[in-house]
Amino acid sequence: MSANAGPYSTTEWDLLTGLPGRVIVAAAQPGPGRPARGVSAGVAGLDAVAAGRAFDSDLVRAVVAEIYARHDGAPLSAARTDLVDVLAACRTVVRVLDRRADPADSAAYRQWVQSVAARVCVTASAAFPGAALAPVERRLLDRLGVALGLR
Repeated sequence: MSANAGPYSTTEWDLLTGLPGRVIVAAAQPGPGRPARGVSAGVAGLDAVAAGRAFDSDLVRAVVAEIYARHDGAPLSAARTDLVDVLAACRTVVRVLDRRADPADSAAYRQWVQSVAARVCVTASAAFPGAALAPVERRLLDRLGVALGLR
C-alpha cells in the first residue's frame, strides 16, 4: 500500500485508485447503441486522469500519483469493467468516502471521476462531426453521476 493511502485500507485504496481506469474502459467500450471507440477516446480518458494532478484536492492528487507510480506492467485495471460492476464500484467508493474522506476531497474525487468519463464520451461523440453528445452517452454519464452521488 502506498504512503499516500492515508486513512484507507489496502482494499479501499485499491478501489479508489482503480476506479478511474475502470471508468475509462467502461465508457470506451462499445455496447447497445454505442459504436466501437477509437484510441482517441481512451487517450482522452488518460488525459483526464492526468488532469487530476492539478486538482485542489489532496485525495485526487494522491490517487493520480499512485496511478502513475505503478510500474508493474499490469493492465489499466484487472477488475471487471462492465457498466453494472463499475456503477456498483462507484456506489462503494461513495460509501468509503462518506466514512473516511474530508467532504471537499470526497466531492472533488467524485467530480473528477465523472469528468474522466465525460472526456471519453465527448471524444467518442466528436468522432461524428457535428454530432452533439449522443443520448446513449448522456445516459451513461447520468448513471455514473447517480452512482457517484452527484445527482
